[in-house]
Amino acid sequence: MTMAALGTDQAYAAVPIGQPVSGTATWYNDAGYGACGTPIDASSQILVAVSPSYWTSANPNLDPLCSGISVQVSYNGRTITVPVRDKCWSCAPGHIDLSAPAFRSLAAPDLGVIPVTWKFVRS
Repeated sequence: MTMAALGTDQAYAAVPIGQPVSGTATWYNDAGYGACGTPIDASSQILVAVSPSYWTSANPNLDPLCSGISVQVSYNGRTITVPVRDKCWSCAPGHIDLSAPAFRSLAAPDLGVIPVTWKFVRS
């Protein structure tokens, strides 16, 4: 897999911008502080948590994923773009964990897990 750098900003070198991933999405509704060091409420905010394999900084608050990176997710003819705000400790690289409202914009929550295509994009 080739890593894409945007301009001369080395911070983005570790984030595979624009590379489509066929994977799965689940949802969560936790509240507290996300991996980017900011308060989150996954029951009311649009956001996404991604696999630890994409986090590259020893201090996750300073990770490139926390600097204007979103995930564009497609399912069943619908596409949404959600900001990365958290880490999904149990997620494999192809699995993303959407906040409850983000998941609801794509599918009924009772589905639990949906097959998606997603990619990292600059916000």
